[in-house]
Amino acid sequence: MAALRNVAFGAAAIAALMLLASGPGTRLGAWSFGTSFMLLRWALYIGLGAAVVALVLLFIPRARAGRTWMLVVAIALGLIAATPPLALRSKASSVPYIHDISTDTTDPPAFVALLGERKSSPNGADYGGAKIAEQQAQAYPDVKSRILSMPPPQAFTRALEAARAMGWEIAAADSGTGRIEATATTLWFGFKDDVIVRVRPQGDGSRLDVRSVSRVGKSDLGANAARIREYLSKLN
Repeated sequence: MAALRNVAFGAAAIAALMLLASGPGTRLGAWSFGTSFMLLRWALYIGLGAAVVALVLLFIPRARAGRTWMLVVAIALGLIAATPPLALRSKASSVPYIHDISTDTTDPPAFVALLGERKSSPNGADYGGAKIAEQQAQAYPDVKSRILSMPPPQAFTRALEAARAMGWEIAAADSGTGRIEATATTLWFGFKDDVIVRVRPQGDGSRLDVRSVSRVGKSDLGANAARIREYLSKLN
């Protein structure tokens, strides 16, 4: 029983380390994002397994044998290791399998300054067309163009201020064409997502469109839509 208790404790610790290593490893370039997802998957399996075993042993007096704290810690570490992967799986099942979100799906803003980066990335530069637009409309009906009651030069200034407030790395800010291009880096994995903001005149005011695209991964887990929503909120 003592050996099994030690195994549960060690397995839970290993699962927690897998979770902690998954993001920084990709961010630092130690391994690919595929390896990080593999670590998360095994952190889930090992963490849950260790927590279940420790929970069962907790009710066996001979297994506790003055080491109740080890079983409690094993349960806690196992659940900590399993929770983020479970949350990611739940999120993945609730959003469409897309990674390119635009407020204008008929004429999505096109990259210029970051075109080279887009072409060399696994996801490329081209928009997916009507199929992607349909999935976006069903999942994110609120992601739409923003109409601003101000002339384009003033709208562009506000748009650029909001982009800087987001912490993006600005690659281009062309007031003449009303185009802002930037790269956003995700916090945990360090994924690079490219963003383009387009300001055009409309009536007495301006129309602002935003497109956010992941460089890697077929599903963005809703990150690009969330980024656009946050950006549009900063315009106010």
